[in-house]
Amino acid sequence: MYNQGTIIAKATGAGSSAICLFRLSGNDSIKMVSKYFQAKSKKKLTEQKSHTVHLGTLHHNGATLDEVLVSVFKAPHSYTGENIVEISCHGSNFIQEAILRLFISKGAQQAKPGEFTLRAFLNKKMDLSQAEAVADLIASESRAAHEIAINQMRGGYTDEISQLRQKLLDFASLITLELDFAEEDVAFADRIALKDLLWSLQSKIKSLLDSFQYGSVIKKGVPVAIVGKPNAGKSSLLNALLKENRAIVSAIPGTTRDTIEDTMTLSGIEFRFIDTAGLRETDDQIEAIGVAKAKEKVDLARVMIYLFDAHDTSLSEITSAIKEFKREDLIVLLVENKIDLIQEAGESSLTKALKEQSYHIPTHAFCSISTFDPDTIEQLKKTLYNQIKKIAVQGDVVVSNARHYEALQNALGAIIEIGEGLESELTGDLLSVHINEAIHFLGEISGEIGNDELLGNIFSKFCIGK
Repeated sequence: MYNQGTIIAKATGAGSSAICLFRLSGNDSIKMVSKYFQAKSKKKLTEQKSHTVHLGTLHHNGATLDEVLVSVFKAPHSYTGENIVEISCHGSNFIQEAILRLFISKGAQQAKPGEFTLRAFLNKKMDLSQAEAVADLIASESRAAHEIAINQMRGGYTDEISQLRQKLLDFASLITLELDFAEEDVAFADRIALKDLLWSLQSKIKSLLDSFQYGSVIKKGVPVAIVGKPNAGKSSLLNALLKENRAIVSAIPGTTRDTIEDTMTLSGIEFRFIDTAGLRETDDQIEAIGVAKAKEKVDLARVMIYLFDAHDTSLSEITSAIKEFKREDLIVLLVENKIDLIQEAGESSLTKALKEQSYHIPTHAFCSISTFDPDTIEQLKKTLYNQIKKIAVQGDVVVSNARHYEALQNALGAIIEIGEGLESELTGDLLSVHINEAIHFLGEISGEIGNDELLGNIFSKFCIGK
């Protein structure tokens, strides 16, 4: 068991509140709190069963600090694997400071960011992937991000990866044994079974790597850049999507000179919409900076909405803009605006051709909208959602952590080398090098292989009290 004394931290937000929660973890935590807690039942806290809650008062130097609820969780059946005490008190700043000072003066240490979860990992209550999922769960701002974090926290794909890794370890042991009997030319490791295992590993890892494209955008929110010529209606579209006047709308070209961002959730997925300056050549220095920023935002976006007015835009302008921003991973939606004016001006030849797909433009979808027509805006939202769902993989297992993605890529490379080594009848000592590399990279995901620097980097990003 990992034990570095008793730690304490506030598990609720900063500032005064109706209720505040303190957590203490460590072998002596129950004994420490018991000295200053008087239960209404008159029973000692040290004699209470695990997972019980007790009403009473906290005292220090003969004075009552507060009436509190104290929860007891005894090792090893607790979050950290150690004795844990949680104190629910009233949330005045004075009471919070008094309780914190009391237990720090009696030997408790102020917990560092993520130290409770670090202790849970070190005491083997969860693997490293599950620990990282705790932080993702706290940070999740949409249903989809929440579901990914919950699945990973329950074990997700790491249980299956660990089982396959153990089989590789078994093969590595047998190949090492062969080396001890090299002079007798004895084979302990079944090469055919190893090939079957490699196929299973490759199939699983490739599926996980494919899921990262979806998992990454869900975790961070889908960045959607709205671009087009000046007066195409970009700011009006942002306002219509958000159903509020978030951006200034004007008939004067070049009104938007900086990017404006806001978020909304569609069917559980968070989208980050970015209104940008109109794309055009300009001598206005400020507007030129805005255009440059617009291009930077498209470079960082996952989706680009190219908005245009069919009566004020040529095919060459559309194709030129899309060609400029084209990326393999960029989803491009071609959106015709101001369709409410079609009855007055008549449907343009460009609109007809786009609907009929008379010529090829490398986009993923085409929509016609009016920012004054809620039904067309809702249809655009559905199109956005459907395009993101298209990159989702089948099943519930999704990789959203960049560290896991890198480790999986490295593991896949080592596994491919093992397979090539088998085909070329590589000797056991050389084969074992690639097997050990694959074992190492797979172990990095769950924390079976790790180092203090890695752990410090991961847990420093947690909030204090978790």
